[in-house]
Amino acid sequence: MMTGTQQPEKRIASCRCGAVTLELTGPPIVAATCYCASCQAAGAAFDALPGAPGTLGGDGGTPYVLMRKDRMVWLSGTGELDEHRLKPDSPTRRFVARCCNAPVALEFTKGHWLSVYSAHLAEAERPAAEMRTMVKERPAGVELADDALNYDGHSGRFMWRLLKAWAAMGFRAPPVEAMQGYGR
Repeated sequence: MMTGTQQPEKRIASCRCGAVTLELTGPPIVAATCYCASCQAAGAAFDALPGAPGTLGGDGGTPYVLMRKDRMVWLSGTGELDEHRLKPDSPTRRFVARCCNAPVALEFTKGHWLSVYSAHLAEAERPAAEMRTMVKERPAGVELADDALNYDGHSGRFMWRLLKAWAAMGFRAPPVEAMQGYGR
């Protein structure tokens, strides 16, 4: 969405203490909440860190805003980031700010998007989740509201949005250069 002065929409994501900041330009690909087992496992590990902000919602989901990799820039604090992978060979890496134990973003390294943890956007800049994905893996007993679309897996709508964003990027998947010394 463009503002009245035709400037691209911008959002700033930051860790809890503000040492790590990330600028996001343009509209998100999608705002979603994920309930996959990997997001739940990572969220539980992050939430157990000393002083860490909560990652998982009360229903076990992890709210994200998916952004094109070519529309994000690390502004500060990249030296404060650690990489977290659930398995050494996992194509998914999460960026965690060691200064305050806050997970900031998740990257599927083979993809063209970066998933930014919604809680690290200013509340006024945080879009509401349009959908919930992987709800078949949500914790037992969790009932979901009907305020967003609920999908057992990654829906056609979700995949279509990713494909449209990738096409708009010329079918490129630029690397996310956030941390010195970490290979891809």
